[in-house]
Amino acid sequence: MAAALQVNHVGLAISQPIIPSKKNLRRFARKDNKETSISLRTKAKMSTEGDLLVKESPTSVDANEDIGVVGVHHVGLLCENLERSLDFYKNVLGLEINEARPHDKLPYRGAWLWVGSEMIHLMELTNPDPLTGRPEHGGRDRHACIAIRDVSKLKLVLDKAGIPYTLSRSGRPAIFTRDPDANALEFTQVDG
Repeated sequence: MAAALQVNHVGLAISQPIIPSKKNLRRFARKDNKETSISLRTKAKMSTEGDLLVKESPTSVDANEDIGVVGVHHVGLLCENLERSLDFYKNVLGLEINEARPHDKLPYRGAWLWVGSEMIHLMELTNPDPLTGRPEHGGRDRHACIAIRDVSKLKLVLDKAGIPYTLSRSGRPAIFTRDPDANALEFTQVDG
């Protein structure tokens, strides 16, 4: 007697978690036994044979726990051609390579570039992101933000290089552009 194999297909869709910012952190904080904790909830929808199940799964973070976050160390960006990307980051933006970072120990080509005391890690890999169909304004896409002193000077540099950009839609001094691999970059003007 042959055993019958039955396959059940399950679809899973997870909505975006609600991540509190410093601005709205208070509305997520609550008192639990004299300790402040932050509850983050995500909703998962699961469909089996046409049935719909909505389940909330809580994730709690103890707001009193100090894990020692001090800043962003680096941002990793994929590139298709390392030399082309280095030309943009070094020759257009003026970034310098961090020669102390090991790039020859990794199984792919790459480079570490200084952005103040932080870095951009360029990684030459087959780029999974499409070059077309992305939002025109980089602020509506995944992006890395670099603080600069003078947005008007960057605007002149980008104009001279023929690199398209958009200005911040909020009116603040910021420019959004893309590198040769369509990675969105924001440059925001800061004092100091």
